[in-house]
Amino acid sequence: MAHILIVDDEKSIRDTLIEILEFEGHWVGQAGDGEAGLSYLKKHQVDLVLCDIKMPKMDGIQLLDLANSEGIAAVFIMITAQGTIETAVEATKKGAFDFIEKPPDLNRLLLTIKNALEKEHLIKKAKILKNKISGIIDIIGDSKQIKRVKSVIQKVAPTQARVLITGENGTGKELVAKWLHEKSYRSNKHLIEVNCAAIPSELIESELFGHEKGAFTSANKQRIGKFEQAHKGTLFLDEIGDMSLAAQAKVLRALQEDRITRVGGEKSIKVDVRVVAATNKNLKYEIINGNFREDLYHRISVILIEVPSLRDRSQDIFTLTDYFLKEVCSAYGVPLKVIKPDARELLSQYMWPGNIRELRNVIERLVILCENEISAKDINFHTNLKKLIKP
Repeated sequence: MAHILIVDDEKSIRDTLIEILEFEGHWVGQAGDGEAGLSYLKKHQVDLVLCDIKMPKMDGIQLLDLANSEGIAAVFIMITAQGTIETAVEATKKGAFDFIEKPPDLNRLLLTIKNALEKEHLIKKAKILKNKISGIIDIIGDSKQIKRVKSVIQKVAPTQARVLITGENGTGKELVAKWLHEKSYRSNKHLIEVNCAAIPSELIESELFGHEKGAFTSANKQRIGKFEQAHKGTLFLDEIGDMSLAAQAKVLRALQEDRITRVGGEKSIKVDVRVVAATNKNLKYEIINGNFREDLYHRISVILIEVPSLRDRSQDIFTLTDYFLKEVCSAYGVPLKVIKPDARELLSQYMWPGNIRELRNVIERLVILCENEISAKDINFHTNLKKLIKP
C-alpha cells in the first residue's frame, strides 16, 4: 500500500479522506497548509500527495513547484473548488497527475489514486530497468551538500544551459553529467564522453571534430568526431582543463556557431549538441596563467555545479559504505558482510583524499579479504587508512 499525504486547510476534508484511505489500507499523513506539507515531504518518503490549491501561507501550486525543484518524487493530485479549475489545469501542466473537484466523489477519488500509483509504479520500473541497462546509478547521500547538487540537476537538466562541473578526482563528476543527460529532453539520444586528459594534444581535434580521408599520414579513411556523434544529444567533455589552447579555440568556435569542420575538410557541418564539461582544476587560476581561454570558460559555465569532496559530506560515509557493501557482496556472490561499529567509526574519521572512488575500492578490498564481520582491526591490517585519520 502507498504512503499518501493530504494537504488541505479544512480539517473536515482531511479527516474524511484519512478515514477513506486508511480503510483502503494506505498509510496516511496530513498537513494543514503548504509549508507544513513541504516539511512533511522533506522528512518522509511519500508516494502520493492529495493537495488543496487554495491554502494559507503557501498554496498548492507553490508546493508543487517547490516539490519539483527539491527533486521530491511524489505524485500530486490537486483538490480544487469550483472556481479554481483553470488553476488546477495549470497544475497538471506543471506535473500534477490530475485534479478532483470538491467535494470529492469517492469512486473517482479512489480510481484516480489507483491510476496515479500504477502509472508511477510503471515509471519507476522502467527507470530502474533503463538504469540497469545503461549502468547509471543513483547519486547516493542525504547530506545538505549532495541534496543541493541533486536539486540543481533537477532544475537545470530540462534546459539547454551548458554546465561546468567542478570537484576533486573521485567525487562523482561523471555521474552528475550522466544524470544531467538522463533527466534532459535529450535522454533518448546519445551521451558521448570525451576524456580530454587521456587524448594526446595532436589527436584531440580529430577526436572532437573528425577528419577526412587523407587529412594526415595515418588518416586512411573518414572519421566522424564526437561532436557529430552527439548530434541532438549531450557531449561530456571530462577534464576540459587539460585541453590544449588550439583545441579550445576550435571548441569555442563550434559553440558559438553550432557548426564544426572536420580536420582536412572544407564543409561546415551543423551540429545540435548540449555541452557538459568537468574539471578538477581551478579554471580561473588556469586563465590567469594563460592555460585556459577566458571566453571559452564563460561559454561552458552558464551553470556551475561543484561536487563536494567526501570529507565535506562525511555524514554520507555510512550510507555510501552500506551501498557499496551490498553492491560488492552481490557482485562477488557472497553473503552480505557486516561492518562492526568500531570499523564504522574508523571509516568516518579518515580524510578520504581519493573520495568516493577510494571508499568503494576499500570496501571491495575488505569484502574480498575479511570474514563475515569486518572490524577496525581488519581495516588497519588490510589498508593504510590510519595514516590519514582526522586529528
